Amino acid sequence: MARYRLRFLLQEFDLPRGATLIGRSSDCHVTIEDPLVSRQHARIVIDDEGAKCEDLGSRNGVKINGVVARGFTPLKDGDRLRIGTQELVFCAVGVAAQPPPAKTTGFLRYCASCRLPYPQELATCPACGATEQVDEETLNGPLGVASQNAWGTQLLIEVMEKALRVGRVADAVRVVQRAKTQIEENLPNGITVEAEQVHALALATLRVSLAAKEPAWACWIAHLYGQLRATPSEAVLALFSDVATAHPNELGPSLADLVAVLREKASGEAAANESELHRQAIARLEALLKSLSDLADLASPSSDFDGHDETNPAIG
Repeated sequence: MARYRLRFLLQEFDLPRGATLIGRSSDCHVTIEDPLVSRQHARIVIDDEGAKCEDLGSRNGVKINGVVARGFTPLKDGDRLRIGTQELVFCAVGVAAQPPPAKTTGFLRYCASCRLPYPQELATCPACGATEQVDEETLNGPLGVASQNAWGTQLLIEVMEKALRVGRVADAVRVVQRAKTQIEENLPNGITVEAEQVHALALATLRVSLAAKEPAWACWIAHLYGQLRATPSEAVLALFSDVATAHPNELGPSLADLVAVLREKASGEAAANESELHRQAIARLEALLKSLSDLADLASPSSDFDGHDETNPAIG
C-alpha cells in the first residue's frame, strides 16, 4: 500500500490516514509561519480512495499546480500546493524505508529532471537520482529562487487588491509593508523585479496609499522606480498625480528624485535606445512637479501680507 508524504522546503512529513491540518496555528499538524496563511488553512485527507486536499475557507486560498482548489481536489505524486507564499510537494512513496531528508544548508539547486530543489552539496537529486541541475545563477540566496520570489510578490499584490476591494485598508497596509520588506531584502542580493510586476506592485501600492491617506507608500514606490531605473507606466503616473495632489509636500521631493534618475538615464550612453514612453514619463513628471510648485506658491502667503489689515493698523 502506498504511503504519502508532504515535502516542505527540505523537510518531509508523513501523511497518516485521516486528516492532516495545515495552517499558521501551532495546533495544526503542519505549521507554516506566514502571515498570508490562515490559522487553519487547508487539510489533506488520506483514505482508501487515496489522497485529496481541501481549502478550509482560507482568506488567500490554495493552488494545486497553479489552479485554485475548489472543494476536495484529488492529489497525485508530484503535485505542488501553494499555501501563502510557500510551495509544498505531495509525494506518493512505496513501503520501503526512505532516506531521511538532507540537512538544510540554506542554498539550493533545482533538479533539471524533476524540478525539485535539493542541497547544492549533494551530487544527485534525492528525489529522482538525476545528476543534472539548473544553473546555479537561477537560484538566488537562501532557500529561494527568482521565480519563487516573483510568485510571492504576485501573491502579495493580489492580497493587497483583495483587501482594498472588501474595504480592509489596514490589512492592505500590512501587506504593503511585507512586500516592501521582501523587495528590500532581495535587491541587495541581486534578486530584482520584472518590469511588469513593478508596475502591478506600484498600482496596488499607490491605491493603498490613497485609501490609507498615507503618502509614505507612494514615496517608496517612487524610490523603487529610481532604484531599478525603471520608467513608470501611464497608469502609475496617473496615480502618482492623484497622491501628489493630496500630499504635495510629502510626495513632491520623492518625485523630483525620480525625475533626476530618469533624466540621467535619458542622457547616458543608452539615450538613443530610450523609448518615447520614457521621454513622455519625464515630461509628465516635470509637469506634475511644476503644478505642485504653483499650488504651493498660491497656498503660501505673500511676504508683505501677514493676515492683518495694513490700511488700519489698529485692526488685528
